[in-house]
Amino acid sequence: MTKDFQGKLFVFSAPSGSGKTTIVRHLLAQERFNLEFSISATSREPRSNEEDGEDYYFISTKEFKNKIKNEEFLEWEEVYIDNFYGTLKTEVERIWAQGKHVIFDIDVVGGLRVKEKFPEQTLAVFVKPPDINELIRRLKKRGEESKEKIAARVAKAPIEFSKAPEFDKIIKNYDLEVALQDAEDLVDEFLGLKSVKKEESK
Repeated sequence: MTKDFQGKLFVFSAPSGSGKTTIVRHLLAQERFNLEFSISATSREPRSNEEDGEDYYFISTKEFKNKIKNEEFLEWEEVYIDNFYGTLKTEVERIWAQGKHVIFDIDVVGGLRVKEKFPEQTLAVFVKPPDINELIRRLKKRGEESKEKIAARVAKAPIEFSKAPEFDKIIKNYDLEVALQDAEDLVDEFLGLKSVKKEESK
């Protein structure tokens, strides 16, 4: 693959608890897609099961703000007060240097910013849970966050839902198996693999 390779970008965004991470992990396991996960940077503390450089790049709020000042981010968002998330430009460059396509599991606002910067190369997908009650149930089931943090995520969800029409596609995650197949079909189509498979099956 040439040094100038620029792959596709697959953005999966949704309110927390919608199941986007499960969908992204499933897609990463499909070798034919040649996908690599874009690791986001965040200023929040790691959860018990998270590792630096694998789940996120965990950096201090001060360092995050310095990187914003130096324009090192493709997109960034202050999701909650002093709780920043963002995609470093070097992360996309790292993945393209491997000759792979990039897949993102990011905030709704961040997802739309990636689409804005790479309109032709990006497929932006919004993952929609059945309703707010199901969202709350899933967040509680995680057992990783305080009631206050869950309440903050739930309060933010209606604003995120309102952004859904701005995405290229919406996946309804009411039944996980169906949602996973829908996601595969979308990636297949965007990479132009669907037509190839049809030709081979003739």
